[in-house]
Amino acid sequence: MNTRGLRSQLKDSVPVAGLCPQGAYGVQDSLRSGFTSVKNELLPSHPLELSEKNFQPNQDKMNFSTLRNIQGLHAPLKLQMEYRAARQIQRLPFLQSSNLALDTLRGNDESIGFEDILNDPTQSEMMGEPHMMVEYKLGLL
Repeated sequence: MNTRGLRSQLKDSVPVAGLCPQGAYGVQDSLRSGFTSVKNELLPSHPLELSEKNFQPNQDKMNFSTLRNIQGLHAPLKLQMEYRAARQIQRLPFLQSSNLALDTLRGNDESIGFEDILNDPTQSEMMGEPHMMVEYKLGLL
């Protein structure tokens, strides 16, 4: 068995906490959280997957440091507050949010990417009873 290849795969893997939320009896609640794949939780499927997951935070850090060097400390702080406010604007839990305000702040509203074509919210596997999902989001259930 080639353990060298396996070791390189394992060191790049990132444990994802909270991906499989446990219900009251220690079993995943598929009604509220949908189906999960164990394979996706263990190892990345491609070596560039981790790089792609961290692209936007790395891009933001670079933009913030450049902005801080040019305009001072107040500019990245103001932009971070605007990002946080735009991230908090959401639709009801059973509807997918487009995050249009956040895309406009980042300048992604005029570009077409991979996620715009193949990330259609109407084909999402996350569907349930709207009243139950809102009550769960508000902590009433």
